[in-house]
Amino acid sequence: MQVPDQIPEKRLYLITPSRIVDPDAFARILDDALSPGGVVAIQLRLKADNGAAAPATDIRRAASALIPVCRARGVAFILNDDPRLARETGADGVHVGQSDAPYREARAILGEDATVGVTCHASKHLAMEAGEAGADYVAFGAFFATSTKDAQTRAPIDLIADWATATTVPCVAIGGITPENCGPLIEAGADFLAASAAVWAGPDGPRAAVEAFNQAFVRHG
Repeated sequence: MQVPDQIPEKRLYLITPSRIVDPDAFARILDDALSPGGVVAIQLRLKADNGAAAPATDIRRAASALIPVCRARGVAFILNDDPRLARETGADGVHVGQSDAPYREARAILGEDATVGVTCHASKHLAMEAGEAGADYVAFGAFFATSTKDAQTRAPIDLIADWATATTVPCVAIGGITPENCGPLIEAGADFLAASAAVWAGPDGPRAAVEAFNQAFVRHG
């Protein structure tokens, strides 16, 4: 994807809503949201009403609709939690949590060319272990209160600055991040900002929210 000059190197990492009723309709929304540029990846994270992973059939259906959009826009398509399903659907990679498939298992399933990211909560120790094992990125959070996911930890912004000076492994900041509050995270050295509700439930629509994040990257980067 040709990135406009005004789009900075630091990018947005989008996470889908936990429920997608009509994947084809959402694919059109996603395509419009990606049109300003500045998005590096979209993570498909579908959940059932009880908080467990959505049925595999729902995930396959959504992936089938969204992957072509991501390919056309030059955006990586990452599946949450399940490396085997990621391989089956043709995803570019998988994001695993501490209670999901271990990093090494995910890497063995997907191969060296896939992107494998690891949730590390507020732990530099977990992040160092993941980075040394070969993770492509680590994710820290939650940095702010979030309605998207029941965050069990609150990460300090100083963790980002500490990580940025300690290693070259990219980090994703996650948890309640909006265009209004993301400045300190960008300034601290976060490589990517993960956002979900701030984009899909943004008052002016997803595309405007992505544009607002891009403007924040320019101001604070």
